[in-house]
Parts: sequence; C-alpha cells; structure tokens
Amino acid sequence: MTKVVDLYFKLLKLLIVLCMIAMIVLVFGNVVLRYAFNSGISVSEELSRWFFVWMIFLGALVALKDRAHLGMDSLVKRLPPTGKRICLVIGHLLMLYICWLIFSGSWQQAAINLHVVAPASGLSMALFYGAGLVFGASAAPILLYELYLALFGKLGDDELVMVKDNDAEVITHNPITPDPTKSARP
Repeated sequence: MTKVVDLYFKLLKLLIVLCMIAMIVLVFGNVVLRYAFNSGISVSEELSRWFFVWMIFLGALVALKDRAHLGMDSLVKRLPPTGKRICLVIGHLLMLYICWLIFSGSWQQAAINLHVVAPASGLSMALFYGAGLVFGASAAPILLYELYLALFGKLGDDELVMVKDNDAEVITHNPITPDPTKSARP
C-alpha cells in the first residue's frame, strides 16, 4: 500500500512541475508575443490561472503528507503528551471538517458548472472546480490515517507535534541592531 501512496504522490509532484512549466511557457510566450509581435495567445491567461489553482491544491496535498505546512508549536510542544494528543485530535477533526467543506462545495460548483464553458478555452468549468474535489478526496485519507495513529497511541511523543522545525539554528540577537555589550570603537 505504501508503494501505491508513494507512486500517487510522485505523480502529484510531477503534475505540480508540469503546471509550473505550462504557466511559465504560457505567460512568458504571451508577454513576448504582445511586446514583440503585437499579438498574443488569448487562452494564455485563463489556462495559466487554472494551472496555478491546480498547482496550489496539489502542492497543499504534498505538503500535508510531508507535514511541511507552517505552524506555531510554541504552546503545543510545552504540553504533556496527553495535551499534545488532544490538540492533534482536535486539529485533525477540524481539518477533516474543512476537507468536507472544500469537497462538498467543489462538488456542487462542478455540478452547477458542468455545462458552462470557459470564455477563452471552451473547456468545462467543472475542470476548474475539480481541483477542490481532488484535494478533498486525497487529504481526508491522510488526515484519517494520522488521526487513527494518534487515537490508538501509534505516534511517539515527538510525533504528536506535526510542525517541522527547519531552522538549523536559532538567532539569539537581531543582526541589524548592534550588540550593546560590544563597543564599536577599538
């Protein structure tokens, strides 16, 4: 099962890269055509916006799986393990509710806009709202699995705080303001 999950997230990362490349090509190509040849690609702005939305939702999924979202852990990391577990469970239940809201709202919008075509590309607007469907359907199992691990004690005490600290060292003083204990004169 882990191979399938890893393959799925490799596919998501590839799609993120392809969305970024498509955005760069469309926007840069459109700029060059407008300024150099006084013409343009009419579908460029619309498709680049769609690629951006898809890239953000897919990137949020990858960040959720890798626990790479930003967070404040200054209070939670000081709690005892039971308090950390309670905060994790409450946080995951809230995130599951938000996933449901995104999924159900995207489903309704996709159904409403199924036969509505985008002005420039002529594609169904349901494709635009599909990003929310993919996000909601993919984020919920990740959150449910982590919730299961938390509820049944399968997470260590160090894993109960799901914010990664990427800073190698903590700056103890402001580098812009000089240290008052050191003299500026020799």
